[in-house]
Order: sequence, then C-alpha cells, then structure tokens
Amino acid sequence: MFADETLEPVEFKSTWKKERSLVDSSVQTKDLETKDRGVQSVKCKDKEMQTEEDIPEDIQLYDDDSPELFEFLRRMEPLVSKELRKNVQSHAFDGYSVRWEEETDTVTCVHTLVNKEIAQEIPVTDLSWNSTGSVIAVSYGRVDHEDWCNHIAALCTWNLDRRVVEQDKPNVTIDQTSCLMCIAWHPVKPSLIAGGSFNGEVMVWDVGNADNMLVATSGIGDDSHSEPVSKLVWIPDTGSKGGKYNLMSIGYDGRILMWSLVQKTLKLVKGYAVLTESLPRQVKRKGLGIYPMGLSCISFNRDDETTFVVGALYGGIYRCNTETQGTAAGKDVKCSVPIHSAVGYTFAEHKSSVLSVDSSPYHRNLFLSCSIDGSIRIYSLLEKDPILTLEPNARFLYASSWSPVRPVVIGAATGSGQLLLYDLGHSRSVPVFQLEASLKSMPVYALRFNHKQTKLMATGDAAGTVMVWKLNDSLTEQTARDQEILNDIASSHFN
Repeated sequence: MFADETLEPVEFKSTWKKERSLVDSSVQTKDLETKDRGVQSVKCKDKEMQTEEDIPEDIQLYDDDSPELFEFLRRMEPLVSKELRKNVQSHAFDGYSVRWEEETDTVTCVHTLVNKEIAQEIPVTDLSWNSTGSVIAVSYGRVDHEDWCNHIAALCTWNLDRRVVEQDKPNVTIDQTSCLMCIAWHPVKPSLIAGGSFNGEVMVWDVGNADNMLVATSGIGDDSHSEPVSKLVWIPDTGSKGGKYNLMSIGYDGRILMWSLVQKTLKLVKGYAVLTESLPRQVKRKGLGIYPMGLSCISFNRDDETTFVVGALYGGIYRCNTETQGTAAGKDVKCSVPIHSAVGYTFAEHKSSVLSVDSSPYHRNLFLSCSIDGSIRIYSLLEKDPILTLEPNARFLYASSWSPVRPVVIGAATGSGQLLLYDLGHSRSVPVFQLEASLKSMPVYALRFNHKQTKLMATGDAAGTVMVWKLNDSLTEQTARDQEILNDIASSHFN
C-alpha cells in the first residue's frame, strides 16, 4: 500500500531577492598633495650700537710726601672736622624724606572691592593686611545673631600689587559654614592667616596651598571658646629662640587663649579670663559670683610683649599681663590648662560696649579706645581716667587705630558710614578729613592701616563693601614736632 519513492527536486526562484554584483569605480576624487612650509617666522640678528669696550683701568694711588701737601692737610683738617661736627648736630633736615611720588593733598579711594558671588549683603567683620602689605584679607559674617548661625560667610583675599585687580572677584575665597568674626595675617609668613568663627572655633589657613588650605583648627570643645571669637593677634613666643609666634584669641565667653601652631595643629598652651571680680565696685552686685566677662578687642603693648589691654562688651577696659596668675576662673570652667584672671588694672569704663583698643606705636604708655557711646579716648597705662577724649558727631563708633607712620594721626569708623582722620597736631577736636566710606551709608565695621605700604588703608562696611584709600602726604610724612606733641599729650595727666 505504501512504498518509498525518490522525486526530482523542484526549484522556486525568489521574486524579491536578487543576486548582488560589486563594481569598483572612482568618482570626483584627486590625489591628495601635502607640502610643509614655515610662515610667520622671526629672524634674529645681534648688533652692537653706542657701546664701548669696557677696559678696566689700572688705578694707582699717587705717592706724594711733599711738604706742601702735608702743610695743606694740616691747615684744612680742623676746618673740615668743624663743619662735619656741625652737620651731625644740625636738625635742618629732621623729618625730611625723599619724595619719589607727586605730592598730593587729598585722600582718594583707589579700589572698591566686592565679592559678587555672595548674593546677600553680608557685612565685613574684619580686615587684615599681610606681611608684605600687598594682599588684603576680608572676613564676612553677621553681627546681629538671634539664633543658630546659618548665614553665608567667607574669607576672601585680593592682591593689590597685580597689574589687573578684579575688584568684584577675589583671588582666593574660602567658604565658611559659620560667620567669620575676625582674621589676622601672620606677621612674617605672607600666606598664613588665622580666623575666628561665631561658633568659637579658631582656624589657620595657608592660602598659598590651593589643594589644602586649612592648616589647623582648635575644634569645638572645652579647650576652645564657647561663644564667638571676637579678635585674634599673633604675638612673639618669648620662650622660643627661633622667632616663632603664638596666636592669642579672645571671645564673648571672657576667655583669653594662647595657641601654639605645632606640626599643623593648634595646641592650647595658656588660658586667661576677665572675671566679674574685675568690675568696678560701683557696678558690682552682691551674689553675682565669679564669672567671665564678654571681651570684644585686644591690643598688645609695643615695648612690653607681656602687657596688653582688652575691652569688654559692657564698656570696661583692663590692663592685663601674660605673666599674671590671678584668681582662678572657678570649678565650673572646664579646660586642659588652668584659667586665671589676667587683669592687673581697671580703667574708667565707657558708657557702652568697647569695640576697639589700639596701643600707640610711638609711646609705650598710650593706647586709644572707641565705643558705641560715640567717643574716642586716649588713655595712659599709668592713669585710670582718659587723658584726652574726642567726641565726633556720630551715633556709634565701631573701629579706631593709630597711624603706623605718624604718631599723632588717628583713624575712626562710624555707624553713619564715614571714615574720620584726626591729626592731633592740627586739632584735638575736629577731624582733618571726614570721608564717605560706604556707598549706601551703612555702618563701617572695620578699619585697617597698612604697615608696609603706608599710604594705603582700608575700610569695610555692613553692605560687604571694602574701600581701599590712598592717604595724602600730610597724613603719612612725620613732622619734626609729632613726637613732641605726643609726649605732651602723654604727660598731660600729670598737670
């Protein structure tokens, strides 16, 4: 019924797939030609012009033992010696210095510096010039905290010696998570700067190390400030022979802490405090106990590295010494080093917060202070009461400083946005210059003279604007009577 059968294969040709054919051909192409040729080349030639061959001269002293020369020297020597002695004793050129620049009689603003990356108007809290006088550092933060600090803050620097200064763009910006309240460049190392924050932390940066600028920090704890750091100052390490410096910080917690920068760490070496026992008797209250007082400013004596003056938020001013071992701060104060009162003398207090103190660079006993009460006072370390008081027409004063080059020139910053410059040799009541130091008439919180490039000074206001001023010759060239006038002011408390 079924059987195997082999049939012939049947082929069905595709109706859509066709055989492919390949053909090589060239169209619209030419051989690529390449050539090498030098263009815009510079040809150099050496040529001498207006030059003469430098032939060293063989100079020989003439040997003359003639009686005529001996007689001439014998007669002339007394006359020449007499004139030389007169020149040594003469004061005809006292105070004279060679003037390489054109003489000016005005104070002008040469730079207006603003960090455009900070969108909000963050106030300038402090200014500092580095050791070469070419770089200015600016700290930003707020001074009106009512709660935890979560503001935008930064440390910025501008190099004013550069050919082109971008006034709205700092050369270096270091962002901070807490408001930066104060800064201080190292006195010798031009790239090392310290800063103090609102949360009580002390930090040191090296702005020359772009990869890792933070060198050391105090951290937050028992060995640091428990409230905002208000001022920083570098002081010579008296126990070191290598010219080292320690860092001194003060804060609203009343502490005065001395730090040593060792192997990129901040080590606390000494601690002091201004206690309630230092208050004048008339303002003391029974049962107040011994507690720290809030400190706002500090200045070391120029001649005695152990003596310094501090100003307090309640208006007090105190003379202190790093060698003092006063009353202990109490058992409630926790710290790895002993905390003692450093106060040795109390001066007559201001009516409100003291925001600036500055020791005179030209007299060992004089220092000045300024306060929110609107007064500038000059004190002697030997006298409780001020020996001179200046009361400009300003509601508040936030900063004041002596000139580093003229003993009788003082600068002050006001709450109405003005820079006041006093010349005590000209007037002891009226400033010689009253300048608008804020574009928006905001309070000027910071003022700083330049100790190297002495014709420059800077101010910083509550709108975050820094103005760099060029001082005129009368404010920067010392006169013959400046020191005498300052000595008269210092001795006036004996009259």
